[in-house]
Amino acid sequence: MTFAEHIKRTLVLGLPLIGGQLAQVAIGLTDTVMMGWYGVEELAAVALGSSFFHMLLILGMGFGLAVMPMVASAASNEDARQVRRVTRMGLWIAILFSILALPVFWFSGPILLGLGQEADLSALAQTYLRVAGLAIGPAVLITVLRSHLSALERPRVVLWAWLAGVVLNIAMNWVLIFGNLGAPELGVLGAAIASLGTHLLILLVLAVYAARARGLAEYTLFARFWRPDWEAFASVFKLGWPIALTLLSESGLFIATMVMMGWIDTEHLAAHGIALQITSVTFMVHIGLSSAATVRAGRAWGTRDAEALRMAAWAALALSGLMVAATVLLFVSVPEEMMALFIDPDDPLRPAIIALGAQLLLVAALFQLVDAAQVMALGLLRGVQDTRVPMIYAVISYWVIGIPCAWALGFPAGLGGVGIWLGLTIGLIVAGVLMMTRFWRGAGRVVAAQPITPAPRV
Repeated sequence: MTFAEHIKRTLVLGLPLIGGQLAQVAIGLTDTVMMGWYGVEELAAVALGSSFFHMLLILGMGFGLAVMPMVASAASNEDARQVRRVTRMGLWIAILFSILALPVFWFSGPILLGLGQEADLSALAQTYLRVAGLAIGPAVLITVLRSHLSALERPRVVLWAWLAGVVLNIAMNWVLIFGNLGAPELGVLGAAIASLGTHLLILLVLAVYAARARGLAEYTLFARFWRPDWEAFASVFKLGWPIALTLLSESGLFIATMVMMGWIDTEHLAAHGIALQITSVTFMVHIGLSSAATVRAGRAWGTRDAEALRMAAWAALALSGLMVAATVLLFVSVPEEMMALFIDPDDPLRPAIIALGAQLLLVAALFQLVDAAQVMALGLLRGVQDTRVPMIYAVISYWVIGIPCAWALGFPAGLGGVGIWLGLTIGLIVAGVLMMTRFWRGAGRVVAAQPITPAPRV
């Protein structure tokens, strides 16, 4: 297969995954906008509740993402039984995880109070989470099925399911938050019901497709679902828990920088939030390409094809690099204009927030390059089923290096918000270098002679 063919295969797989990621972001964005129309206190409660929900979801997602390289490797060897085993046990872990998480959502009010949140805000967030928290099971199950379908190179249904979710979420928000079409006005509770309904729809679409679609029904994914397979269960868990902790380490880095921005003033916190939202949209492209890289690397790894692994890696990195170049050009050229889209023209803080945000977006030009590098390296390493050492690299890079650098540059060095973002970038640079080196010189074995030798586990 030529390099151009590798590029094409990566695009065919990656574009629907990118679209699905953007649709997922759109659901969160519409929630924010529509709750903002309803009330500031309600918006704050939903934002707090959503952050709480996603911190737990990230842990569950690690086990779902572990299914992707395992299915890709098994599918490359036409091992339908192994595909069924790892996916089914991934679903088992998702269900068990959600059962353990539900009490945390039910008693989230006291937890939020203990974290220093105001009493009224904590109570309202708990009202939201007692219903929205029921979506944790569908959300983690969606991750497993998305991994299964992506690894089998059926990503389009994932995109269509998320697009359907966007439409349903907007419609249910409009009806239930505001009490339209004769429905009761439920406010925060309405947003929670809409979130649960959206996740249930997406889960139903993916489950029916995985069970009945031509070429997929042969896996009999849900036949005798109740039967345990402890060997496969252990394999998924062993590969998944380091992914979960890696994701949690990275999200913790961003939460820590948000807290530090709040130590400065409201304008810095607002500018940080807007700039991060802008960068997160462009970053979804790299997330989608990283998932495509996991699948392509997993299939090459399964057949012990070193050349295919090397070419697949370069194809994914080339596409990610093109997106980085376009993003850097955008951030350097029109940072003020992008910031202005998110701020009320009549807001007296608008000029200060735009000026601060424009500075952050200039740092983000460098930030995007290194963040793309580390997420692509993570995708490739997952493809070759190497997750434990990358987890250690993530903890060191983000928490031992990134957060202290952000604090030191932001406060003792006097660089403020720009310094905090520079510290964040330093942590991501270290992660990117360590993980890329791990893949190219260690786990990937892309230049070594056949057969590929699995990376050592620690």
